[in-house]
Amino acid sequence: MTIHRASCTDCPWRFEDEDLIEVSDELERHSQKEQHHVDMQRAVATDGGRPAPGAEAGSLDLTAFQQNILVILSEEPMYGLAIKRELESYYKKEVNHGRLYPNLDDLVDDGLVEKSELDKRTNQYELTGAGEHVIEDQLRWIFSKYAADEEGPERVHDLVDEGTEDSR
Repeated sequence: MTIHRASCTDCPWRFEDEDLIEVSDELERHSQKEQHHVDMQRAVATDGGRPAPGAEAGSLDLTAFQQNILVILSEEPMYGLAIKRELESYYKKEVNHGRLYPNLDDLVDDGLVEKSELDKRTNQYELTGAGEHVIEDQLRWIFSKYAADEEGPERVHDLVDEGTEDSR
């Protein structure tokens, strides 16, 4: 099932429906009544958070940078500068805004990240169900290659243990 969304940038108003015309009509009504700016978002899949057809991990052609953003957001919703700091910690070098925000916008457009306004100057980004599935699909693929031999599962287990210890 495909759902279409509209949201207001001036208040918490949101509207979702399968019918694009209905969403468009509600958007127009809210915009005229409240004199607010309303954004129409592209259609995304809502079948339990699975990516839309053609949006599976292998077909999205995400960059490593975009995949790292998804992984960072799997911990918790964050605002842009917090994501930037996490990326800089990982890459051990500065990540400029001109790289970060267009990639975040692409992930929002792909339905993998949801963007909301914390205040007039700060946006928060949150991983969607579809974004979680993209990460899981990527991990399944990596593990199927990396853990294909007899020692593979133990190596993966050791990596997970190391990561858990590092985060303490």
